[in-house]
Amino acid sequence: MKTKKRKKSSRMHGRKMGTHGHGARKKKKGSGHRGGKGMAGTGKRADHKKTLITKLYGHGYFGKQGITSKGTKRDKRNRINLLSIQNNLEKYGKKNGDKWEINLPHYKVLGDGEVKHKLIIKAKEASKSAIEKIKKAGGDFITEKKETFKE
Repeated sequence: MKTKKRKKSSRMHGRKMGTHGHGARKKKKGSGHRGGKGMAGTGKRADHKKTLITKLYGHGYFGKQGITSKGTKRDKRNRINLLSIQNNLEKYGKKNGDKWEINLPHYKVLGDGEVKHKLIIKAKEASKSAIEKIKKAGGDFITEKKETFKE
């Protein structure tokens, strides 16, 4: 009866026994002081694999993931304030006489800022304060809403 079995490393030291019976040398790797294979042991405070995370796994590894409530969908509509329209008139519109014609078909116009010029704005929608300020300055607001007819 055997009382103590020798370790495999002490038994396997003959010719062609560099792998100690584990096949290719790379098959036995992946343990020891590194804490497992792959991303094992990389919690929020695992600094020793931070370079791995940033280079290989990229953005979005840390933090919250998963499903949010279906009732809390993010409002993804494009918005623009009157202030930014006023400051970038050449970018957004064309001058027609003394009025500026601005075409923003996919935007909602919000009323932050003052209107100094007469603006004719074509947009998807606008807030009440924005429409008031545009009309007070002598301009006009036009919505491009598509109407559907039911028979």
